[in-house]
Order: sequence, then C-alpha cells, then structure tokens
Amino acid sequence: MIRSVRFLAIFLLCHVLVLSSCSQAPGKRYEKSMAAFKKADKESFPPANAILFVGSSSFTIWKDVADYFPGYTIINRGFGGSKLTDVIEYADDVIFPYKPKQVVIYCGENDVAGDPVTADDILQRFTTLFQMIRKRLPDASIAFVSMKPSPSREKFLPVLIDGNTKIRDFLAAQPKTAYIDVYQPMLDANGQMRPELFQEDMLHMNPKGYAIWKEVIQPYLLK
Repeated sequence: MIRSVRFLAIFLLCHVLVLSSCSQAPGKRYEKSMAAFKKADKESFPPANAILFVGSSSFTIWKDVADYFPGYTIINRGFGGSKLTDVIEYADDVIFPYKPKQVVIYCGENDVAGDPVTADDILQRFTTLFQMIRKRLPDASIAFVSMKPSPSREKFLPVLIDGNTKIRDFLAAQPKTAYIDVYQPMLDANGQMRPELFQEDMLHMNPKGYAIWKEVIQPYLLK
C-alpha cells in the first residue's frame, strides 16, 4: 500500500513537472541566444547603419558571413530554430537596437515545418514583421531571402513555394525592399534539389550552398 502511494506521488509529481515545462512561454528556449547577443554587444557594440542579417539557423550557422561580403559591415543575429513569430517577439533584442540601414531576413521554413500553416499564414506573419520594421526604422531597406529547397523538407515544398511567391508579390509593391530568390539557383538544370549543397541532415547548408547564397545576395546589399 505504501509503495503504491509513493509510486502515485512520484507519477503525479512528474506529470506536474512535464505540464509546467510545456506551459513555459515558447520564447524561453531562446534566452541563451539573447544572452549571447547581449554579451557580444557589451564587449563590442556593432556600428549603426550596418546590414543586419536576422532569422533562423541558415543565418545562425553562417558564422563567417562577413568574410563572404568584404567591404560590407554585417551584423548576424540569426538564432537557430526561430520562426517568424519568434523574430517578431524578439525584435527589440535582435533588430531595433542596431539601427541598421538594411535588414536581411531569412525565416519561414521553421514555421512551415513546425506549425500547420498555409502560405497565407506565412505572408501574414511576414507582413507583421515587415510593418514593425517599417514603423521603427522607416529609412531602412528590407530584404527577404526566399525559403530554400531543403531535401529534408521536401513534403513542405508546395507551401514554401507558395509562401515565397506571396512574399515576393507583397514586396514588389513596397518601397525600399528586395526579394532575393535563392530557391531557383539551388536547383539543378532539371529543377531538382541538390543534396551536395547540404550537410548530412539535408537541412543546413555546407560551403557549396553558401557560395550560391553569396553570389545571389551580394547584388542586393547596400554599400
């Protein structure tokens, strides 16, 4: 009897802990990333009027991004796993303190892979972020790097393609913007995905993939 009561107590405690963990604000997972950014800023705050790269892990792991674009001042504030909703939530940490002249965004893939969202949902999230930036940084240029064709996310490609198209069309009607298409350049001559551009997880790129991004992105960067 005592053993059964102890087991029940342990079971209930574990259940409470799991519920407590699940009920934490989603943004809690990025506290370490935000702390790392703040630490870096404290040691050497980036100059104003730079080019800010912000978004998910394709930017996060591009540690040597500045080496790809000599002559440009690049601030990288990508944080892995982030969705557009996360960039919106943390905009006061990863965008506005730097007063950039250009904001380059790569985000949306994780929204599609992690949530039951449509291309219209992606557009709505992006426009929310866009309007926040435009209001707070009215003189800044805003560029969106299209969601890439990741082999590990092949089943999501129709939504990614549609989301890219909707964001492209939205930006076409906005001043001081650019839509940067990396999707098509990452396909082969037959329109197929190229596994050789990716790491083993078939999600994150290797240097071959980033070499393509350099060639495509550089013409859109502001001097």
